[in-house]
Amino acid sequence: MNTKELLKKVRKIEIKTRRLSDHVFGGEYHSTFKGRGMTFSEVRQYQFGDDVRNIDWNVTARYNEPFVKVFEEERELTMMLMVDVSGSEMFGTTNQFKKEVITEISATLAFSALQNNDKAGLILFSDEVELYIPPKKGKSHVLRIIRELLEFRPKSNRTDLAEALKFLSSVMKKRAIVFVLSDFITENYEKTLKISGNKHDLTGIRVYDEREEVIPNLGMVQVMDAETGTVRLVNTQSKSVRRNYGKYYRRHVDYFMETFKKSGCGVISCRVDESYVKKLLGYFKRRG
Repeated sequence: MNTKELLKKVRKIEIKTRRLSDHVFGGEYHSTFKGRGMTFSEVRQYQFGDDVRNIDWNVTARYNEPFVKVFEEERELTMMLMVDVSGSEMFGTTNQFKKEVITEISATLAFSALQNNDKAGLILFSDEVELYIPPKKGKSHVLRIIRELLEFRPKSNRTDLAEALKFLSSVMKKRAIVFVLSDFITENYEKTLKISGNKHDLTGIRVYDEREEVIPNLGMVQVMDAETGTVRLVNTQSKSVRRNYGKYYRRHVDYFMETFKKSGCGVISCRVDESYVKKLLGYFKRRG
């Protein structure tokens, strides 16, 4: 992808996702993810209905009329996007690859953070951490995140979420809002997820394609594993082959759902041909 094409794609995603964050998600994001507490802002004259517990007695005594303390939410939050860039994300049988949907969701969340003056950072992972962009504020920083999501080429096609979560713990010392975006066709991350879930406000967003759920009966088909590169002939006419694949796929989905919930983390599942807008809004409203 040349520079002109990249900038065009970034602009297209910015227009679509920024509109969503400005008009749809900004308020929901703000109400879902609270700040660290309330901090003192100013004093003003007492008004009918004010909480008497907020009266500033020193100022009241000085002016001989009641004044109250005004507090505001201390927002300063950090959002981390952890995005799976392994080979399986380049799969799609409808209008979009999983990677494209993940990029749009990530951009929408990043612009929602920007609108609320929060920091946003990015971790791209396969079976290793491929790229780390430390959290910062500002539009140019969010656009950099989108550019990396669009053009980054990973060194590995495999997936290891446990390694990425270990890295998260090493770089994020303070509590953060963390979104993990993947198809979650991986296992053995229960221990590291529990540690991360205790420390951070963590949500797993599973993006998948309907063709991954069930193998259709197409006879003998040559299939390549996107993560290992292994090519083999599969007899899709065989009921046992289709049944065993279904069990394999379901096992990973169940592991994702159970492991995240047991660790106190949120879960969202979104098929590539579904509206991620409705999925995110529904999740935010349930939590808000």
